Amino acid sequence: MRFTATLFASALAIGASASSNYLGFNSGATKADYSAKFKSDFEAEFRTAQALQGAPGMFNAVRLYTNIQAYSQEDPSQAFEAAINTKTHILLGIWTSGTNSIDKEINALKKAVSAHGTQFTDLVIGISIGSEDLYRNSKTGIKNKGGVGNNPDAIVRFIKQFKQDFSKTTLAKVPVGHVDTWDAWTNSTNKPVIDSVDWLGVDEYPSYQSGENNNIKNAGKLFDEAFQKTVAAAGGKPVWVTETGWPVSGPDWDQAVASVKNAKHYWNEIGCRKLFNKVPTFWYNLRDSNPDNKLKFAITKDLSTKPLFDLKCPTKFETKSRSASELDREARGPRGELVSCRRRRRNDKRRVTHVGFQRRVCRRFIRRCSCHFQRRRLRPEALCGGLCWRCRLGRRPCPALDDAEFHIWSDDGFLPP
Repeated sequence: MRFTATLFASALAIGASASSNYLGFNSGATKADYSAKFKSDFEAEFRTAQALQGAPGMFNAVRLYTNIQAYSQEDPSQAFEAAINTKTHILLGIWTSGTNSIDKEINALKKAVSAHGTQFTDLVIGISIGSEDLYRNSKTGIKNKGGVGNNPDAIVRFIKQFKQDFSKTTLAKVPVGHVDTWDAWTNSTNKPVIDSVDWLGVDEYPSYQSGENNNIKNAGKLFDEAFQKTVAAAGGKPVWVTETGWPVSGPDWDQAVASVKNAKHYWNEIGCRKLFNKVPTFWYNLRDSNPDNKLKFAITKDLSTKPLFDLKCPTKFETKSRSASELDREARGPRGELVSCRRRRRNDKRRVTHVGFQRRVCRRFIRRCSCHFQRRRLRPEALCGGLCWRCRLGRRPCPALDDAEFHIWSDDGFLPP
């Protein structure tokens, strides 16, 4: 999705519109050997996070993926007690992938509210109904073997259920969101989820963006583009960064090289420059917990308060911060016109590609669109009512226009490409 200059100018304001720009890490229910975490394990994590040497702020928040204690049916997570003991703010998570019911998640949370009262609920800063379900359910997620996900209708149903079940509790006013990847948020099929939430959580890893020049020097640019596209899709709702980081060890991923040096560079260029104390941020990660992932992200060893690299933020950055006017010019051809534009109407069997088609003409037709690109040289123009294209190579029709896969909607239904 192409964003306008106005949207970009408000990106930071939108991202920071939460009640506080929390700093924290993600925490799974199990350790790297699949053994369960208990209260003492969570407490050790939370105390380390708060005492990290050189940290650019207080990391006193945690994002959880489930309310259920590992290896139990519906017992509350012992992370809740650990958070109370360490005064750690909590972004709750309800696991929704591969299921038709969140009753056990609901029951576990109700038990926690009953047992701990406001000592617990006063620490809750938000609730995420699901994590990357829409990505796993997409063609990209299936291709990457991301696991079983869920569809937008199910997520919307779970959100409604949660709000209804907790409408008369101390959690009633806590903002409810969903966490997914940036390309899931920009897919128009998932707009019902955006309409149902109070905030959007985005997981963004430039190191995983194969075929997009995903080396560490380009990571800042890739992150900025993904974040800004998410902000554009959010339509004014707050955007939280719920996962981001760079691997400290493991195999190469296309041009992305895992190393402590590169993880430090990413910390500086994304965390320090873009996120910390500006946007609610949950870094990935303080401690690794997924043995199936050969890429390791932990910034500490054995929960030492001395991290693997210096966490202090520099005063100068390598990533160029582009102005709103620069971003707007990038959306146009060399002389400000669109290089090519494709349009189609419901009763029109023609498919037309024009050179130099004016922006105002495209606006007449398609209302919403979501596109998946197979060629890097193609770049979308997301206009309020149109789908337009340009080619980076010059002012001429894009030679690979048909390599894009389209999912297009109009006011009166689906239009096949």
